[in-house]
Amino acid sequence: MPVKRLLPPLTGDQDARWHAVKTRDPRAEGLFVYGVTTTGIYCRPTCTAKLPKPANVRFFASPRLAQQAGFRGCKRCRPEVSPKTENAQRVAEWCRLLEASDGITTLGVLAKKAKLSPSHFQRSFKAATGLSPRAYAAAQRTLRLREALPKSGSVTDAMFEVGYGSSGRFYETAGAALGMPPQVYLKGGPGRDIQFATFPCAFGLALVAATAIGVCAIFLGENPDAMEADLRRRFSKARFVPGDEAYRKRVAEVIQAIDGKRGSIDLPLDIVGTVFQERVWRALLKIPPGSTTSYGALAASVGAPKSYRAVAQACGANPVAVLIPCHRVVKNDGDISGYRWGVERKRKLLAREARAIRKGSEKR
Repeated sequence: MPVKRLLPPLTGDQDARWHAVKTRDPRAEGLFVYGVTTTGIYCRPTCTAKLPKPANVRFFASPRLAQQAGFRGCKRCRPEVSPKTENAQRVAEWCRLLEASDGITTLGVLAKKAKLSPSHFQRSFKAATGLSPRAYAAAQRTLRLREALPKSGSVTDAMFEVGYGSSGRFYETAGAALGMPPQVYLKGGPGRDIQFATFPCAFGLALVAATAIGVCAIFLGENPDAMEADLRRRFSKARFVPGDEAYRKRVAEVIQAIDGKRGSIDLPLDIVGTVFQERVWRALLKIPPGSTTSYGALAASVGAPKSYRAVAQACGANPVAVLIPCHRVVKNDGDISGYRWGVERKRKLLAREARAIRKGSEKR
């Protein structure tokens, strides 16, 4: 294809871009494309094609401008596809590799299939998903285990079906991943007793549920029947039993904390989520009363700065209102939005904590 409009040859102020092309610097992706006048083709800065002569190179701020100048896209690097879209496609392919793996595939094998170095693959995967490849593979194996146990004749059959190589490693990790011993899960979880009740609180009603290990759910709402139905859906294989004296003492502390009549309490929790969810929940516990953080800042604190949407979803999946303070996370501009128990409750919680901090400062 003939080039309709030739631009001036490479000059001094373009040296930085030419250096990026020569070194195939990935940081230049999305900043510009370059056309080659002798071929009429334009490429990404990272294209692996043979380097052209500098005098034949023209730079464009976007693929559209290169096309308007008469250049056509390179079939090797496909510059017309945005880096963001291409990256999403690559990450999806990597996830499928991990999901199809019988066991925990080594980083070297995955990186080779992705045509990247192990370190580059590790960084890229974690930046996109918020998890290391190993953590993602472990979470996928847990999902497969949960599906395999009810269908298998024994725990051992399920163990080998989902790729555990040894029983020692299996029993070391499976109980924590399932939230109960594998044998109990295989039988439908009959050994897990949950005590629960609904109580009035400063925000309407609070449903508090606990196992022998610790508090497993705190729901806020107005409809006790709907809250109980939500609890039974979440723990469909558990037995629900009347509360004992230890439970009643624990609930009294929880309600006092919800109502703001006592400071933070250190109660044992019995919660199970994905690897990423649990990482976000632990980070939430570090946000002090009276303070807020943004979804973006929280994502950065868990090592996944680009996964703020996944962080927001993890906050929404938090089963323990107030004690795990997802209400302290706000939008980047400080606006209050997105709370599983209602935005107005979130607003009141934050206002109350701010007042308590101010009163404490005045007393000092």
